[in-house]
Amino acid sequence: MIYFDNASTTSVRPEVARVYKKLIDESFANADAMHTPGRKVHRQVEQAREHIARSLGVKEGEILFTSCASESNSLALVGYILANRQRGNHILTSNVEHSSTKHAIDFLESQGFEVERLPISEEGVVTPETVRSHMRKDTILVTLMHVNNEIGSINPIGRIADVVHEHPTCVFHSDCVQSFGKIDIPFDKLDMATISAHKIHGVKGSALLMKKSRIALHPIVFGGQQEQGLRGGTENAPANIVLAKTIRLALEEQKDTYAHVKEIRDFLVREISAFPGGHINSPKDALPYILNVSFDQLTSEVLLNALDERGICVSAKSTCDSRSSHASEVVLALNHSPKYAEQAIRLSFSKDNSLEEAKQFMKAMKEIVQNYGLSL
Repeated sequence: MIYFDNASTTSVRPEVARVYKKLIDESFANADAMHTPGRKVHRQVEQAREHIARSLGVKEGEILFTSCASESNSLALVGYILANRQRGNHILTSNVEHSSTKHAIDFLESQGFEVERLPISEEGVVTPETVRSHMRKDTILVTLMHVNNEIGSINPIGRIADVVHEHPTCVFHSDCVQSFGKIDIPFDKLDMATISAHKIHGVKGSALLMKKSRIALHPIVFGGQQEQGLRGGTENAPANIVLAKTIRLALEEQKDTYAHVKEIRDFLVREISAFPGGHINSPKDALPYILNVSFDQLTSEVLLNALDERGICVSAKSTCDSRSSHASEVVLALNHSPKYAEQAIRLSFSKDNSLEEAKQFMKAMKEIVQNYGLSL
């Protein structure tokens, strides 16, 4: 199998899996229990929180464990607005956010908040100038992803944060799921940020929200005292504890893995650009981990099925939207034709991929176009 769908999820590192299994066996007690095993697990969770905070350069009280990035995004956006609605009524986002952000913002709009969805440039980003031109006195929240999950474009979130913070009543949240462990993130400038374990070779059901201590949130999951009273429910202690190791390993390998993945991406860009009817939809300066391409001869549905038959895993768009029949909204937002959007597929890479796999992908593409492709 050739697995080019790492933006959807990654394999679990063997060393992470070993620690996780040990924790399931030995640290199963409820972290809120007052008996000895419970207190032990509580200490392990708080040590993990401390290690993660140090890795991110923030305070340990600014790390909130959650079950997934969608929950983190929902808590950040809905939780912030519910706690601070007296500060304003205007929200800025983009027209290409992850579905969890999009649907949270849709909900807030249904509750009477005014939402502006900023367009992306031809390079697939929202510029600081665009944000500045749409900021208002009553803008309460700006949320923009760091790296787009379909085309890999990189928003300049550090500069955007500077613009947002010119307005003292507004805060900035960024979905950093596709960027963490791949490129540096300016956590010192962000008010809130989302990270997911299963995108960096960790276990599923594990994520976090970085929330600066000055930021007040309203809980959206009700229960007990867990996570500063912001996320009720018995903690998934093994997942929270092993997240510290997952994050440490991702950051330690970030530079070397980036160079490895870039070699694979650059090879495929050259090959697909020279391929009859092949197109690169990702911007030139996109994150090399994500490559969006299309082929004139094939729709994405035909291409995905043909590649799957050959043991090659790719996706057509964000996996959270994979069962919808609509063309990629992100590719359409780049001002490409609907035909391009219907033909687009996403290749996404990790440390586990190889240049040889990229060569096998191109060999398979030539066979598929010959067998299934329409004449140009």
